[in-house]
Amino acid sequence: MDAGGGRKRDYGVTPIDVMASMSGLDFIRAMFAGELPAPPIMQTIEPFDEVAELGLIVMHSAPGLRHYNPIGSVHGGYAATLLDSAMGLAVQSMLKPGQGYTTLEFKISFIRGMSQDSGVVRTEGRTLNVGRRAATAEARITDSSGRLLAHATTTCLVFELPTGTAAAS
Repeated sequence: MDAGGGRKRDYGVTPIDVMASMSGLDFIRAMFAGELPAPPIMQTIEPFDEVAELGLIVMHSAPGLRHYNPIGSVHGGYAATLLDSAMGLAVQSMLKPGQGYTTLEFKISFIRGMSQDSGVVRTEGRTLNVGRRAATAEARITDSSGRLLAHATTTCLVFELPTGTAAAS
């Protein structure tokens, strides 16, 4: 059983042609529903109870011993992956069919450390602005008491996805 209530998640990469045929929000909702594979990086953070709305992504995760660094706390890369994922997906939720994005830069501030005793953390990503060529977003990680653990901002490049790239069978 996993943290998501027993649902087994498939991991993989969705072909670009499939992604390009859907709005960003529809793509994310299909991924969260298990109709499309989750990207393999999600195995690292194992999100559950995900919500996708226009410009808003919420997901929960539980830091564990496997996320520890050599100094005995949860590695900053765990928070970075949560924050970058939430911000990127928030941007993607606003895209039209045929549009893609990539992260140009992001900045993280770590406020409080996490441990395997932190329990479930909530990551919320929101768009600030989505234009024709660039998008900005922010994200926050909070604990079950609502205390801020980390926050971040990002700038993403928005572009047209290449089509006709699916491999011939």
